[in-house]
Amino acid sequence: MDRTVGDAPPLIALREIRKQYGGNIDGAPAVEVLHGITLNIQAGEFVAIVGASGSGKSTLMHLLGCLDRPSSGTYSFSGRDVATLDGDELAWLRREAFGFVFQGYHLIATESARENVEVPAIYAGMPEEARAERAAALLTRLGMADKLDNRPTQLSGGQQQRVSIARALMNGGRIILADEPTGALDSKSGAEVMLLLNELADAGHTIILITHDRDVAEQARRVIEIHDGQIIADSGVSAVKQALPAPDMAQAGRDAGASFWDDLREAARTAWRGMKMNRTRTSLTLLGIVIGVASVIVMLAVGEGAKQRVIDEMGSLGTTIMYLGSGHPSNGGPPGRLTIEDLDAVAALPEIGHVMPIIGDPVTVRYGNVDRQVYAFASSNAMPLVHRWRVAQGRFFTAAEDRDIAPVVVIGHKFKENFFPDGSNPIGKQILIVDAPFEVIGVMAERGADSGSQNYDEMVFIPYQSGRMRVYDARAEPDYTVVEAASEEQVQAAEAEMKKLLIARRGSDDFRIGNAAAKLQAAAQTSNAMKMMLGLIAAVSLVVGGIGVMNVMLMTVRERTREIGIRMATGARQRDIMRQFLTEAVLVSLVGGVIGVVSGLTIGGILLLSKVPVIFSVTAIVGAFACSVATGLIFGYMPAKKAAALDPVVALASE
Repeated sequence: MDRTVGDAPPLIALREIRKQYGGNIDGAPAVEVLHGITLNIQAGEFVAIVGASGSGKSTLMHLLGCLDRPSSGTYSFSGRDVATLDGDELAWLRREAFGFVFQGYHLIATESARENVEVPAIYAGMPEEARAERAAALLTRLGMADKLDNRPTQLSGGQQQRVSIARALMNGGRIILADEPTGALDSKSGAEVMLLLNELADAGHTIILITHDRDVAEQARRVIEIHDGQIIADSGVSAVKQALPAPDMAQAGRDAGASFWDDLREAARTAWRGMKMNRTRTSLTLLGIVIGVASVIVMLAVGEGAKQRVIDEMGSLGTTIMYLGSGHPSNGGPPGRLTIEDLDAVAALPEIGHVMPIIGDPVTVRYGNVDRQVYAFASSNAMPLVHRWRVAQGRFFTAAEDRDIAPVVVIGHKFKENFFPDGSNPIGKQILIVDAPFEVIGVMAERGADSGSQNYDEMVFIPYQSGRMRVYDARAEPDYTVVEAASEEQVQAAEAEMKKLLIARRGSDDFRIGNAAAKLQAAAQTSNAMKMMLGLIAAVSLVVGGIGVMNVMLMTVRERTREIGIRMATGARQRDIMRQFLTEAVLVSLVGGVIGVVSGLTIGGILLLSKVPVIFSVTAIVGAFACSVATGLIFGYMPAKKAAALDPVVALASE
């Protein structure tokens, strides 16, 4: 039985709708595109809105589809004022009520025909298997059964428009908003699309057709003409045989939409496909994360291994040697920092022979075209005496040179062979330690390494103050301090007196003493300064990688602006868009973190095979990986937020 306007309230009711652009505080002139549009559309009608280019018909369609808001006037949908709906409720309405068919098709280029059709159902929370079946059924119904897996570039214009129509019907498509659906098609394809729209109208769908072609408009059952933002003609409401029920506005925004896991899986799938399609850019982005994670793992492992072996070797040199370093108090709290004044007080004890602060780490040393990682041992001039080690050529540095921060260096026997293979005299030559020039003043006698310990012959020895200021960035405290008792018999007494003195001076036992006479019961602790330096290196490496992620994600948002508009038009909420792009950023960092961990362990394994001292830290590995994931979240947030804040109309209009 036919039903007319008098039988039911209108599905869509516009009252004095105006739309203005510009006129903001930036001084742009105000331009009013719609001038007081008043219009009722009944459920089940097939309406054509016809007008020339620039008449305001597309702006009207965007308002009808809740992609834009009017500047003034009232838009009621099924009796509910649309102005009272928030962002999630508008997304719900677009998802449940509207299906868009665009002149430019607006298909996602990286998705297949079936995947494009599925997009609205993803945000409606339809299970994956169910939406795949429905998408395939809709495409089959529209004669696209053999094109399910084809991407848009593999389809003709008519076929792309059929995919667009199937997408519009995916969530029911109670109202089809078709913007110039035949404008980019040949006459045959255009006729087929119009036939489909008439069939949908017969099935009870409300069809709103936007066109400039009067011949196309005449195929609708009601024609509204718009000119200069005003309705100038309306053929009147046509009889409606049947109409699909309007969505229950009481449920607006109450559904959960896409589930977290479905949305996450969809975002991960989209991100992975994008990464594969942009392999070069993805590889360069991953490189920053990989280098950051791998460098943290390898540097910590090499640093810890080298330090441990040096300490082990030093402990084997004699039973009068103890090692003093910072540590956590026994009752809890942060580790202490031993000062030079503390060390001077220890040196004044009668049981103590020498106090020698040490800073040491593998650093880059250069001479001519030779460039190697060498352990730079910064200590006082007492080093040869404490370790019973003589100088074979030249001399050792003096206390005055140490005090004056003199750029002088004594090299090991094997270092000389590596950097001066021609047998030339190294005395007086300049070598670069990191970026600081040092003059060679002596060569140590050959010593070797015991039981695979650090090879002292490959080291360079520099004054403590020179190392602290010129090489190790003004480090505030030593890595550890070698304390020699006055005699072997006084070792235990020296340890006890040293402990008593330091507790009295510092008020707590925030230090550790390793006693070689007691078989070095505790390994020397890594200094806070070393931890800080390695932490900063890790932070810089990962920040660089994070900036790369952010740049790529910003570029991705720019490249996929239209896709974002499509997803919003099909019902995506702002948080859906943000979650998708955050997931993509985290996925990049996650993959980079995994590769970085594998690379770091591989490099460490190679170093171990090369007999380089390496001690891996599970904490460092887990921490580096966690930092890589956090980098994705932190540096992906801004691009994700920018994507979510895009205006749907502006996004759809982008190229």
